[in-house]
Amino acid sequence: MGSVLVLYHSQERGNTRAMADAVAEGARGAGAEVTLVNTNEQRFDPDEYRRFDAVAFGTPDYFGYIAGGLKVFADDWYIADQRDRGGLEGKPYGLFYSHGGGGGVRGPLEKLFKHIGGNQVGETIESRGKPTAAVLRACRELGGKLAGAVG
Repeated sequence: MGSVLVLYHSQERGNTRAMADAVAEGARGAGAEVTLVNTNEQRFDPDEYRRFDAVAFGTPDYFGYIAGGLKVFADDWYIADQRDRGGLEGKPYGLFYSHGGGGGVRGPLEKLFKHIGGNQVGETIESRGKPTAAVLRACRELGGKLAGAVG
């Protein structure tokens, strides 16, 4: 079923981490090999991005924008892609985010990752605060769809 990267940023409350874990669970359940990377814990090399068949990006809403660690990945990718076109186009991806009441990150998140060059799978998943059972189910479904998109 291929390999799926779940690249996300989570710290304090762990709401985005819970969503990332659910996406990973869904992808594994569909037979994919999954790698989880929290940009709060490490910087992710965009050259590594090329080895994955699909990716899910997740972030908390920080004042209507994505978390800095995920933005650093997007910046690094842009620089790498300008240096070496190829290997990034057409990759299936999914998006998820958590927020404490704002939710303004959806537009910037969708716009930014559309430029990564892939094809979005499913709808962007939103969680206000701690993910509900329905949100976690949607995340597992997203993981399964990503695995299926490369299978």
